[in-house]
Amino acid sequence: MTEKLLEIKGLCAGVAEGGKEIIKGLDLSVKAGETHAIMGPNGAGKSTLSYVLTGKPDYVVTGGTMHFCGHDLTSLKPEERAALGIFLSMQAPVEIPGVTTQNFLKHAVNAVRKYNNLPELDAAEFLKLLRTKAKEFEVSAEMLKREINVGFSGGEKKRLEILQLSLLQPKLAILDEADSGLDIDALKIVANGVNQWRAADNALLIITHHIDLLRQIKPDFVHIYADGRIVKTGDMALAEELETGGYKNYLDEAQ
Repeated sequence: MTEKLLEIKGLCAGVAEGGKEIIKGLDLSVKAGETHAIMGPNGAGKSTLSYVLTGKPDYVVTGGTMHFCGHDLTSLKPEERAALGIFLSMQAPVEIPGVTTQNFLKHAVNAVRKYNNLPELDAAEFLKLLRTKAKEFEVSAEMLKREINVGFSGGEKKRLEILQLSLLQPKLAILDEADSGLDIDALKIVANGVNQWRAADNALLIITHHIDLLRQIKPDFVHIYADGRIVKTGDMALAEELETGGYKNYLDEAQ
């Protein structure tokens, strides 16, 4: 039987301050080896879902359950969720002045290895791994020496996140608008990196407005997300339908 990585039932959640509910009874099951795409209009709560799954402090769960590999996510801190194998590629990656990209990646990789009772990589071992992976995703040695995302272009930030994905090898990767602002070449690098990472024992959740990345990644399931919940599930044909017909009919159904 295929392992169920993520199980969400009746999830309700929203902004902690003010109590605004954004997710309204969401059900979603993701098994190992599957790729799910979530599409929906602006303001539907797609990014909120990624924040709630990864434990962003600004958001609070008000109902329902969410389990990852048998663990109740609501009881875990963000760093514990990351160490268990949940990865988020953010729509707008944050800048971290004063911390070099190379040092950040080394500490992140070794923190995950330590949590999972694996030996940490020494400087030479990590550098060899980093150089190999960085070359694959066109992340230059100069980029690795710079402060994290400081002065990076949109394409550079996305390539760096796919490098992190490859190094950390999570069980569940959440890509929130990973195709935003990318040109054709950068989009190919991101798609190729994601496809190289995909395997029978991990899963992918893509949050997007556009179909270009989906055409290269080919999701198993496409979900239309509106008014805080999934209102329709299909395959790639559903995404193609949305490109021509938009969300209007599904928004009417959600109300």
